Amino acid sequence: MNAILNFITGKKTAWVTLLIGLIFAGLAFGPLRAATVETAPTNGLPSDSETALVNAALETLPGSDATAAVLVYKSDTKFTDEQLTWLQGSFDPAIQMPAGGVNEKFLDFTNLEIQGKPFVPPAQVSEDGKVAVVTVPLEQTDEVEVVAERAAELRELAKEDMPAGLEVYLTGPEGFQADLNNVFAGADFTLLLSTVIVVAVLLLVTYRSPVLWLVPLLVVGVADGMAGQLGRQVATLFGMVPDGSVTGILSVLVFGAGTNYALLLIARYREELLLNEDRYAAMRAAVRGAGPAILASGGTVTLALLTLTLAELGGNRTLGLVCATGIIIAMIAALLVLPAALVVFGRGLFWPFIPKFGGENKSLRGLWGKLGKGVSKRPALVSTFGVLVLVGLSLGSSGIQVGLSTTEQFREKPEAVFGQEILAEAFPAGATTPTTVIVNSGFETEAKSVAEGVPGVAEVTIGETNGEVVALSVVLDATAGSEEAYQSIRDLRQELATLSDANPLVGGLDAEQLDVKTAYENDQLLVIPLILLLVFLVLVLLLRSLLAPVLLLATVVASFFAAMGASWLIFQNLLGLPALDLSVFLYAFLFLVALGVDYNIFLVSRAQEEAVKHGTREGMIRALSATGGVITSAGILLAAVFAVLGVLPLIALYQIGIIVCIGVLLDTLLVRTVIVPALAFLTGDKFWWPRKKLTAPKFG
Repeated sequence: MNAILNFITGKKTAWVTLLIGLIFAGLAFGPLRAATVETAPTNGLPSDSETALVNAALETLPGSDATAAVLVYKSDTKFTDEQLTWLQGSFDPAIQMPAGGVNEKFLDFTNLEIQGKPFVPPAQVSEDGKVAVVTVPLEQTDEVEVVAERAAELRELAKEDMPAGLEVYLTGPEGFQADLNNVFAGADFTLLLSTVIVVAVLLLVTYRSPVLWLVPLLVVGVADGMAGQLGRQVATLFGMVPDGSVTGILSVLVFGAGTNYALLLIARYREELLLNEDRYAAMRAAVRGAGPAILASGGTVTLALLTLTLAELGGNRTLGLVCATGIIIAMIAALLVLPAALVVFGRGLFWPFIPKFGGENKSLRGLWGKLGKGVSKRPALVSTFGVLVLVGLSLGSSGIQVGLSTTEQFREKPEAVFGQEILAEAFPAGATTPTTVIVNSGFETEAKSVAEGVPGVAEVTIGETNGEVVALSVVLDATAGSEEAYQSIRDLRQELATLSDANPLVGGLDAEQLDVKTAYENDQLLVIPLILLLVFLVLVLLLRSLLAPVLLLATVVASFFAAMGASWLIFQNLLGLPALDLSVFLYAFLFLVALGVDYNIFLVSRAQEEAVKHGTREGMIRALSATGGVITSAGILLAAVFAVLGVLPLIALYQIGIIVCIGVLLDTLLVRTVIVPALAFLTGDKFWWPRKKLTAPKFG
């Protein structure tokens, strides 16, 4: 390890290190560059889930497809005769159906054929005569560009020659997919630009140097770009395809964690420059001092993310693998490339506040040193106050609701939501997203009778068959994605299960969302305990202690629930959000526990180092003095970076951003600043139990 350290910080070899880094970056952006085809977020359910089995069965049925575009025409008053004729056409006795209606505009899109000809069902008109709906059967695709182009063409064609007084909305599965894709269209650029601006401003404020901030920003920025390419490649090796939500979170994580590591290293480098005339020796000392904390921090986050690879949902597995790859790249950049980049520029990089050899380290006389001494005088009072604050905020999490309906997943209502709401008022709420029931051939009549007796079922229609299985279309009264719809699905499955010989399967949009919700609950029960166990083990290995890891982990978990409580109060009382998205609890826990413990690692690993020379009490004061400024800057920066997720109109990422932002600020400004030092002062040398003799951690 010493040889590597000497190489990356050597007078001549530092340039070689940078060259090697550039070569790897060139490979990542060149030969190893990932395919640029974007895909939309998918449900990620395993192939043996009930809805997946229904979809597989549908593919064997003639005329069936997994998606549809629903065009909703609306008038403020009852349709005129002219409008009705344009919408429905005129009755054609030859085919015993209306002909010449608006439905015929979309024959080039449909995948449904009758007597060998493309077919789109005629427009259905509501009882009040103000709403008409045309359902266009389509072939399903996950390719963003295909969905976007098809939706744009449908919207344009739907308005062509439309009579005055009508409005049209594209909704249904295709409309929602198109609007969801729009959320992520350009999301990488928007997130990257916003993140870079936030990081640049905070680095400039932190360093008060016109030049220094550029180095970590450039190193972390290149690491983020490499992570985006290599993360996709790693996912591809395991048969996974990251969507826009995964790549967006990846950028936030790499920039947030990578910049935190850079702040810690540069702060330690500045200290060592006061003690070492040779800047290369100073950098070696800085890496030895900060290296264990960075490795422990990055290792904690990486292991926590990798627990997601054991999840049931494919989206969770993909996120875990891709983001773990990104964190590893961020660690490599911070420990290998950044030290080389800093030493080649010399002390002048810190201008105008250049650290001079033999200069005074003013941290002990600064704000954080005074705070540490103040906390040490009344640790019981301070820790009690801090814990009460966390408990008080946690009480706000009582009554948290989880699960948003399809129409509640956007911060700003897109066209598909408006269309769905209009349909819900004019027709049975589930008319455009019917539930599909698959039964063995010969049981369809019996299954229809059972389904019609289930509360919440408005209509049941027997559909296509391939001779082996039959599809039934079940329309629910409840709004798609609502708890009422989920209960109807549960009841439907329970009642149909009595027809065991029919081998019934219940699928469709509501059933799919219910299965996703159940899968998230299962993933939480598996992943959350694993995260806690792995974080605890990393802390034990780093500190070679048992009591300190227990206390540190307890404070981080407490700050998570406090953040959830504070955020829920904001969501309910200020933002008017009815519930958390299904993914929010798991992801917020992962990011807050894994990233929140970073600041405790930064503080306590330094306290352990100082305690070897000065004892636990003085060591903690010195650690707080030395790391207070940099950890506070790092926490504010990470909180701001996660807040950048708020630029996207998708509620899930918006909520995750707010919760993690609040949680990181609590970890930074309360837990690490007050509670952890107070607990260390209260327990004294027992803080390191069962160790009796402290030795400094070594790196290199």
